[in-house]
Amino acid sequence: MQYREYGNQNSKVMILLHGGGLSQWNYRETAQLLQEEYRVILPILDGHGGSHCPFTTIEENAARIIRFIDEAFGGQVELLGGLSLGGQILLEILAQRPNICRRAVVESASVSPSRLTHAMIAPAFGSCYGLIRRKWFATLQFRSLRIQEVLFDDYFRDTCAITQESMIAFMQASTLYTLKPAIGQCAAKTHVFVGEKENRAMHRSAAQIAQALPNAQMQVLPGLYHGQFSLNHAADYAQMIRKAITDQ
Repeated sequence: MQYREYGNQNSKVMILLHGGGLSQWNYRETAQLLQEEYRVILPILDGHGGSHCPFTTIEENAARIIRFIDEAFGGQVELLGGLSLGGQILLEILAQRPNICRRAVVESASVSPSRLTHAMIAPAFGSCYGLIRRKWFATLQFRSLRIQEVLFDDYFRDTCAITQESMIAFMQASTLYTLKPAIGQCAAKTHVFVGEKENRAMHRSAAQIAQALPNAQMQVLPGLYHGQFSLNHAADYAQMIRKAITDQ
């Protein structure tokens, strides 16, 4: 597994999982803000720019990260966080290994399957995949995500590095992901975030996640769209993590 690492080798460890179509730079600014206090690991999800493995399933990506935590950190870390696809992989990790972390942060993760969307992904990307390497098209896509402009070069580079097969695979997997019953055994104190301006399905997902986890609280982020908390407001996101770790 490929990853970037920030911070003191002896500090408490947190692992943050980026969103689909992005890469470790999703949390780069947050990691830089926290590196004096914590050891921050930013994995590159399978099938994404910088990864050496194609994307197969959310379940296998979760199992790969669990194996990494077992080998590198003795089976447990202080905090796991994830955005969107990364949030779904985080939820799968918590289901596969309920005691793997003390704290968790889930941002904008869908657990409301859509078979219609799933069916549309392959034909849509089969016909327009080549456009992602055109800068004008990438610029339009980037602006639709409402990500801060300083991240465009990272976005364009790593989007171009995603194969058509992996892009279709992780998007299809994301549209069908549901919570596993074992998630109810997770004791981690969990913060569930959703942007006020996200769609109704995402709000329903956030409520479902908060209800399924025994020690979770949900917060709606005023004025924010999908993923904007960690991507555009790193200082606030880092401060939230500090508070999550120190709160008893």
